[in-house]
Amino acid sequence: MSDATAITPKAITHRRVLAIAIPIVLSNATIPLMGAVDTFAVGQLGRAEPIGAVAIGAVILSAIYWIFGFLRMGTTGLVAQAEGRGDAQEVSALLSRALLIAFAAGAAFILLQGPVMRAAFAISPASAEVESLARDYIALRIWGAPAAIAGYAITGWLIAREQTRAVLVLQLVMNGGNIVLSLWFVLGLGWGVTGVAAATLIAEWVGLMLGLYLCCGAFTSGAWRNRARVFDRARVARMMGVNGDIMIRSVLLQVCFLSVTFQGAALGDVTLAANQILLQFFTISAYLLDGFAFATEALVGQALGARNRAALRRAAILGSLWGGVVVISLALSYALAGTLIVERMTTAIEVQEAAKSYLIWCVMAPILGLPAFMLDGIFIGATRTRDMRNMMIISAAGYGLILMAFVPLFGNHGLWAALMLFFILRAVTLAARYPALERAV
Repeated sequence: MSDATAITPKAITHRRVLAIAIPIVLSNATIPLMGAVDTFAVGQLGRAEPIGAVAIGAVILSAIYWIFGFLRMGTTGLVAQAEGRGDAQEVSALLSRALLIAFAAGAAFILLQGPVMRAAFAISPASAEVESLARDYIALRIWGAPAAIAGYAITGWLIAREQTRAVLVLQLVMNGGNIVLSLWFVLGLGWGVTGVAAATLIAEWVGLMLGLYLCCGAFTSGAWRNRARVFDRARVARMMGVNGDIMIRSVLLQVCFLSVTFQGAALGDVTLAANQILLQFFTISAYLLDGFAFATEALVGQALGARNRAALRRAAILGSLWGGVVVISLALSYALAGTLIVERMTTAIEVQEAAKSYLIWCVMAPILGLPAFMLDGIFIGATRTRDMRNMMIISAAGYGLILMAFVPLFGNHGLWAALMLFFILRAVTLAARYPALERAV
């Protein structure tokens, strides 16, 4: 007897897209807010070095963790397709597989933190003071690695099952607590950069405990602890293939994003701090767009699991339409209020002036980034991960060439221009593969 049961597909409507996306948008909004508060807290110290240290430390850890972002993306695609087939047993087993990978990876990073930090700072040209502060930050935060990576698996599982209100609760508790603790530790207790790291560490472990509780639906049957099911060779091979492709894609993506921070550091501490403030605008854009990309992932995955081409196309169109509404709103907001926001983010006058001179790129980023974000969601939901991997290789290579040409000529403006062209390359290459995706359904 098959594990799957026949189900009646639900219509893909604007209401359904928004029901999935809005809780994600709201929950994601707390993530850049958390980063902005961290930057604000150390910004009140009146020096560029603490801002740069938090920037370097957070970027290094985020890059390391996001290598395992395949657990979020791969889990969403695979679980959504299992949902579309009506295979409840596999839905539960997929969560167990993802959590086992997360805990193993987190433990490995704790054990290897020395070599990890040496490698990271070997390629980072930050000043001696910034590096010293960043090392303190990483040394404390690395103990949250198992919880942080497991959070990707939990979030992906909840999104695939359209339980995005649970994701909202999780992010509000975790990031809200992080914000309160960061302000208390830095401004109240005077712990500086170490206080920011301690706040995040506590929030990550609290988030893991709450996330497991919110995934209680996975534990109602014995499939989550059925060794034969969890370690089934064919299913594990399928998961590893999908996750391997996404990991390669994620590593290349993070290398490209890391270049913004590291190249900014090479241009001086003031430019590094200014770019860190501007990256908060970019991060806000990314997290808000992710709400509609995630909704598209879930709906595309379910449509593919049900072998419904029309539903897949409709999910792609409706998700992209609502994403367009978001990017236009963001671009207008940054154009009108960007200067005021920069002035509130730091009291260092030289950092304020530098950030204002590059603000135009933050206005352009949401619009230029929309197609790449939405196509990522479509391909993740369909688990067309080989296409994602190959197109990212092409895009990253093109970005590297542009970066080498633009930065010597145009400095920090060239760095931001190269990033915008990277978005365009990602969109063009994935769009070329979309017709084949539809034909395969």
